[in-house]
Amino acid sequence: MEEPAEVRVGRGQRLIEAIREDLELFGVAELEERIEVLQSEIARCQAQIDRKRAGRAAADALFGAGPS
Repeated sequence: MEEPAEVRVGRGQRLIEAIREDLELFGVAELEERIEVLQSEIARCQAQIDRKRAGRAAADALFGAGPS
């Protein structure tokens, strides 16, 4: 008997679903928790951007900046 194939969730799909949720259904504590989670995710994204920019700057310094 075959197991059902896993459904792959597209990149960013869960975020899209989260921003479409009806916030009227959440209590104040739940909304505050949601804000904390989103702020943590923003910080995580910003840290990744910083790492990528640093890597790019290091590559540019080593190999020279490419054409603009």
